[in-house]
Amino acid sequence: MKKATLLLSCICLFIGAKAQTFSDGFESYTLAKLGPQSPDWRTWSGAGGGADDVMVVNTDNHTAGGVQSIYFSSTSATGGPSDCVLPFAASPLTTGHFTFTAWFKIPAAKTAYFNFQGATTMGNMYTLDCFMDATGAISIQNSGTEVLAGTHPFDTWFELSIDVNLNTNSWNLLVDGTSQGTWTNATDQIYAIDIYPADAAAKYWVDDVSYTVTPYTLPSVNGAGNMIGVTNGLVTQSRSVSFTMRNLGTTPITSFDVSLNQNGGTPQTQNVTGVNIASLATYVVNLPTPFTLVAGANTFTATISNVNGAGADGDASDDVISTTITPVMPAAGKMVIGEEGTGTWCQWCPRGAIYMDMMAEKYNGFYAGIAVHNSDPMTLTAYDAAIGALISGYPSALVDRSRVIDPSGLEGDFLDRVIVAPDGFIVNGAMYNSSTRVLNVSITTTMQTNISGNYKVACVITEDSVSGTASSYNQSNAYSGGASGVMGGFEALPNPVPAAQMNYNHVARALSPSFAGMPNAYGTSATAGDVFTHNFTYTLPAAWDANQIHIIGMMIDPSGLIDNAASATIPQAVSNGYVSGMSVGINQIAEAPDAIQLMPNPASDITNVALNLKTESELTVEIFDANGALVASKAYGKISGAYHLPIDTQNFAKGIYFVKVSVDNQPTLLKLIKQ
Repeated sequence: MKKATLLLSCICLFIGAKAQTFSDGFESYTLAKLGPQSPDWRTWSGAGGGADDVMVVNTDNHTAGGVQSIYFSSTSATGGPSDCVLPFAASPLTTGHFTFTAWFKIPAAKTAYFNFQGATTMGNMYTLDCFMDATGAISIQNSGTEVLAGTHPFDTWFELSIDVNLNTNSWNLLVDGTSQGTWTNATDQIYAIDIYPADAAAKYWVDDVSYTVTPYTLPSVNGAGNMIGVTNGLVTQSRSVSFTMRNLGTTPITSFDVSLNQNGGTPQTQNVTGVNIASLATYVVNLPTPFTLVAGANTFTATISNVNGAGADGDASDDVISTTITPVMPAAGKMVIGEEGTGTWCQWCPRGAIYMDMMAEKYNGFYAGIAVHNSDPMTLTAYDAAIGALISGYPSALVDRSRVIDPSGLEGDFLDRVIVAPDGFIVNGAMYNSSTRVLNVSITTTMQTNISGNYKVACVITEDSVSGTASSYNQSNAYSGGASGVMGGFEALPNPVPAAQMNYNHVARALSPSFAGMPNAYGTSATAGDVFTHNFTYTLPAAWDANQIHIIGMMIDPSGLIDNAASATIPQAVSNGYVSGMSVGINQIAEAPDAIQLMPNPASDITNVALNLKTESELTVEIFDANGALVASKAYGKISGAYHLPIDTQNFAKGIYFVKVSVDNQPTLLKLIKQ
């Protein structure tokens, strides 16, 4: 092992500063726990030699002529127990140049993970998380949001480096010496690395760990660009942009100018006066006009000038900073649905609430969230049962009903789905009587492609800002106190959070006709340009706030994925206009030619299709179960007059069925309950 040494540095403007370097190849240790043998390494708990310490092994290594490394693995879904920490300095680094390098070897289909801590108390500040997943992808994240993606090889040693200019908040990830990209970090300070096998697939060796810290000598007057704050998103979305200036001089800054442009276009300029920014402090300037994201690279460049009215400052190299984002081009007419399993009893579910709200705000118009509650006063039983059958724990989420994920992964799956062209465009219409509180909904789908198979339609009603006074509305909160990290303010709230302090958003209130949706909603095939309208009726309980209601219409493909959706408030849907179509809603009498009804309904042994055909018409009756499977059908040919056509239900299992009555190929769908 090489001990820390002091070397002369020649890096950029850090000339003349003394650089502290450290390296460890693990060759001087015995094959035992690392902590008790090293003055530099420790564990998350602080006491080396325990269950969270890592083993020095000779099963693989990178060092030329060496035989040893450290080895991390886990069989737990939540990771651990190893949790190995290497501090880089006695206190957090906030200025200067920092470089970290380590060699990793990850077997095929296995994972690796580490994070940088920004404070001396472990868990108080996560500077970044580095996930290396089972596909060979590297994801650098800040508080669950990916800021950079890269790749790594399997089954061979590779060098991973992170190079940081803390003065200008410029971060660079390199794999085997090749840059994977640069970014500005939400947290611009570093204290330690924490290496932790984060899941049951974790298995990796680490060797030849090194770092270099080069201090920076502050000039007298120096205003530096530190960060351009812009959130990536979708092409055509507007984004507000901020600029963070940092005083990297010894003299307080009282005024400065900043100019910021997008892709070299006309800049926005702000003249900042009347401030008193102390040495090493930062100041955020919010640009007044949002920028519109365009296709391709969006490079935002900011220049600081005229610091303290004196023109040039003491270090011109940090006056200009830039950041580049590449927004995603969404498919035309596309909306993606995120469904989350949650509950007030669930101590980790504040995470779901934060990420669901983040998605709704960041991707408004392209994303709609549905919070499906379990075992609390907001539970919608049928929806809860359907989601519960798909997930294994809470909180969990589905994006367009694809794979089950943690809510922190909503954005990644959303970006995968929002680029997929839908088979149909959806418009939600409505009529609402505020006196009777009857809400009539129309879901109109215009086909964009030719389709065939069992496509389904469903409608969900959600409500925002739901609250209650009973203790069952208290939110269990594992983030209280901050020991589990920052989570959108929940770390500052008690456990549980009292009901009086909670408002629940995206709450699923009604689901029609079922989780699977109405089967064969568009017939067995349809052609691009065909238009279908399905009607639903709800009577809103007095406790629901009509001003917080969202109507979500969904088109579900034969595989069960949500192909497309639309979301509208009641005023928006009323503005879209109500269209009369095929009736599918709860407790409805179908509005159909010649008053088609089921009698009796519910039924035990038999029900009848009651209808009166005033003109001779071709008649077909089909019965589907709740999953859309055809269980019976009969073609009656051309008939006219009044009929009660019997359907034998005595061998049907108890549950919900759909009876599709087609008169001259014009379908009417009726819901049948078998007792």
